[in-house]
Amino acid sequence: MSKKIIFFGTPTFAVKCLEKIVEEKFNVVAVVTAPDRPAGRGRQIKTSAVKQFAEAQNIPILQPIKLKAPEFSEQLNEMEPDLMIVVAFRMLPKKVWSIPPRGTFNLHASLLPAYRGAAPINWAIINQEKYSGVTTFLINEEIDSGAILLQEKVVIEEEDTAGSLHDKLAEKGSELICKTIRGIFEGSITPQKQEIRGSEKAAPKLNKENIFIDWDQPLEAIQAKIKGLSPYPGARFNWIEDDKIAVIKIFEAEMVMENHHFNPKQVIIKDKKILIAHPSGFLNCKILQFPNKKQMNAVDLLNGYSFSNKVEVS
Repeated sequence: MSKKIIFFGTPTFAVKCLEKIVEEKFNVVAVVTAPDRPAGRGRQIKTSAVKQFAEAQNIPILQPIKLKAPEFSEQLNEMEPDLMIVVAFRMLPKKVWSIPPRGTFNLHASLLPAYRGAAPINWAIINQEKYSGVTTFLINEEIDSGAILLQEKVVIEEEDTAGSLHDKLAEKGSELICKTIRGIFEGSITPQKQEIRGSEKAAPKLNKENIFIDWDQPLEAIQAKIKGLSPYPGARFNWIEDDKIAVIKIFEAEMVMENHHFNPKQVIIKDKKILIAHPSGFLNCKILQFPNKKQMNAVDLLNGYSFSNKVEVS
């Protein structure tokens, strides 16, 4: 009988990995994913992307509310898994990750120990890194700190956003997971302790504060932040018009490096473009979203709205 695997995951990033595991004919005896929850304005019950895929494949599904609940550990023990795999899931208690004899490993979307934390893809783009990667590592008591199994580097192209890098890393990560499974069962992988040099950047969870644009930063850093938060959750800034403030999301922009006489943070509407003045030039805002409106490109936005002559940002 082939070795038994239990897979833990919730979002679309994890689906790509589970698809590859199933495609490679590994024996997935169960999938653990987040409980169904009401979402959106209609509060309709939403199931995770992983659950939807598992249902289509007729894979048994577990959706524990409390990971420390004794009945959950009992369910896992009864399945007698040889190996457990975690991709984009909550932190597991020791009594769960220590169940399988071959251990439990995680896939992380960075080259550990760099970018430990909840948002490695976003922060790699925001920090203008030239490359990222994926790491498989054994789970222990601390987040993203277990012994490394395998790693693969991925180049970050100039045009990459968090969305495009997500897709690249999901593809590379799915391949690395299968390579790791084979290596563990063949005994050909030697776990390596993570070496901390002290210069590693972190990947903290995105929140209301760190997704706002700092207009005092260089234009390159501002554009990188927009790319790093696109398509989700979207970089934010304050639009100040006639003493009214609106929070705007911006998803695409380009730098225009040129001398000008405008005050920094001033908004200039010119040639069907929305330009924000900066000491180095302008930020040409291409796709934005105003409150209670859908995303729109600048041309469509200017066709439908008129703005006062005095607008600035903060």
